[in-house]
Amino acid sequence: MTITLRQLEIFEKVASGRHVTQASEQLFITQSAVSMAIAELEKFVGAPLFERRGRRLLLNDRGRLIVPKVQDVLRQVSTIEQMLSESIGEPIGILRVGASTTVGNYLLPAIVGEFSRQYPRAKVLLQVGNTGQIEHEVETGALDLGIIEGPPHAGSLHSTLWRSDELVVIVEKGHPWALQKKVSNSMLEQAPWIMREKGSGTREVFESAMKKKGITCTISMELGHTEAIKKAVEAGLGISCLSRMAVARELAHAWLMEVNSNLDLRRNLIVLTRDSGYRTALLSAFLSLLDANK
Repeated sequence: MTITLRQLEIFEKVASGRHVTQASEQLFITQSAVSMAIAELEKFVGAPLFERRGRRLLLNDRGRLIVPKVQDVLRQVSTIEQMLSESIGEPIGILRVGASTTVGNYLLPAIVGEFSRQYPRAKVLLQVGNTGQIEHEVETGALDLGIIEGPPHAGSLHSTLWRSDELVVIVEKGHPWALQKKVSNSMLEQAPWIMREKGSGTREVFESAMKKKGITCTISMELGHTEAIKKAVEAGLGISCLSRMAVARELAHAWLMEVNSNLDLRRNLIVLTRDSGYRTALLSAFLSLLDANK
């Protein structure tokens, strides 16, 4: 018996997600196939690689030891597959794309769908996280490219302007501010804000805009998901500042109300890539599609 690439791919997915169900969904195989592959791999090495905690699998020290090597092997195999496939002129392979929350939830799904229709032999794996996480993943090679909201911080990456965006201050429809033509800086300073966590591009742009006006804000609640923030504002728990794209439906139905202020809440959406000097046909095709959807 020898270790197979399929076993390594399954091991890496389980190690990343810590759950058989999640790995099976990502790899489009059954949970029993995932469990069997892990069992065969552990039988080969002669010892467990995970600790079983209910339905969760936690890496032990032996499993953690091999994760970086397994990821290196899988990346090298993926690179070989892409380079060989380019000889027939069609993008083939797996492209790992990361996006910060607003871009990943409201812009990229349609673009990824269009890409899949154009190139049926290619697959895009989309990872959504905050701006700091996406930058780190592109820098370390876990992602092929990333799209973030606001200015990049990783100086080693190549950044390109993709699109512009705008944040808006929002309140519930019954909030007193909904009747105001414009709110003052002092009102913004005294308000209970519901915002994303540190590391979020939306949070960074908002805080930068407030700082430029000399406003110190009070964050009364931090929530890690845009949808949760919208629901909290609708429930009257505070006010927030989110991308216009993220609240377009709520504004159209008057479930939330936009508030005018003196804040400059414009921002850029940035594409991040590693400046390696070589771009695969798969990466080039996706970047071309992004360019066509500016």
